[in-house]
Amino acid sequence: MVSPSDVTAPSSSSVPVPPPESPEAPGHGTDGDLPRIVPRRHVARLVSAAVALLVFAMVVDSVVRNPAFQWEVVGRYFTTGAVLDGLLLTLWLTGVVMVLGFLLGTPLAVMRLSGNPVLRTPSWGYVWIFRSTPLLVQLLFWFNIGALYPTLGIGIPFGPQFVTVQTVNLLGPTLTAVIGLTLHEAAYAAEVVRGGIISVDPGQTEAAQALGIGRRRTLRRIVVPQAMRSIVPTAGNMLIGTLKGTSIVSVLAVHDLLYSVQLVYNQTYQVIPLLMVATLWYVGVTTVLGVGQFYVERHYARGSARALPPTPLQRLRVRSAVLRARLRAATAPDAASPRRADGLKERRPS
Repeated sequence: MVSPSDVTAPSSSSVPVPPPESPEAPGHGTDGDLPRIVPRRHVARLVSAAVALLVFAMVVDSVVRNPAFQWEVVGRYFTTGAVLDGLLLTLWLTGVVMVLGFLLGTPLAVMRLSGNPVLRTPSWGYVWIFRSTPLLVQLLFWFNIGALYPTLGIGIPFGPQFVTVQTVNLLGPTLTAVIGLTLHEAAYAAEVVRGGIISVDPGQTEAAQALGIGRRRTLRRIVVPQAMRSIVPTAGNMLIGTLKGTSIVSVLAVHDLLYSVQLVYNQTYQVIPLLMVATLWYVGVTTVLGVGQFYVERHYARGSARALPPTPLQRLRVRSAVLRARLRAATAPDAASPRRADGLKERRPS
């Protein structure tokens, strides 16, 4: 049996002490600095970036210094009343068509997903017809609807009509453009909404049914908010496409941006600078819409991403901070090394 007196605590002399580090030990320089990690140089990336910058500079130079663009004429007509009126009509037409298109396309998408063949078949037929026909053909068809239906009325089928209207007096160029573009966009909006709905996990609907939530409330409060993550990017592309697609209504003599520019250069014969005016306005508006689409997508990504994607302003701040840190590191005097070596010597055991 071992008594407590036989157990002795280890003395400090019995604990092995590691040998002191030598100034010439691996991993340390003569001045005590740690080895510096040099990043790998991507030569091909640098060469491709230089070539891209060179091509970009050549394109900008050819555009700025080419006298055929007549930039003074572009600046003179850029904010004229006729051009701004056409721009406002283009924006109004884009907004109305998108709102009406999704108001009509959402019920069509729900009908397409319905189990009732009476609702599913007409929705499928509508999408099939309007996606299969070119937009220009549809606009020309609605513009000449008076040749097919001289009068439109409300009444009893196969019976008397209570109200009749002459089609020629009812549909003008602007209203025809709204109807044609709306019916065309509704077919695509229906597919966008349907794709967003079917992208939601079916388990969400099953969980709602297990909790006793009705189908309409499940669709409105659970399915649609999650489907917006898939709907918003495609809807943003549709919005930009509709903005540019409104230029086709110029064939109906609707005074949109392109038609207003055409009226001007038909009088002045300055085709290129006036087309550049329309191009710059389209580029500016689509850029603003693209920025808005980014922030809307970022809003609906809150529940699916662990970290939201940084905004352009946040990226600029991070890059500026990194650049400032590199500049300070490159310009600061190398006076920390001796102090670091002295500190290592002071901390070494005796």
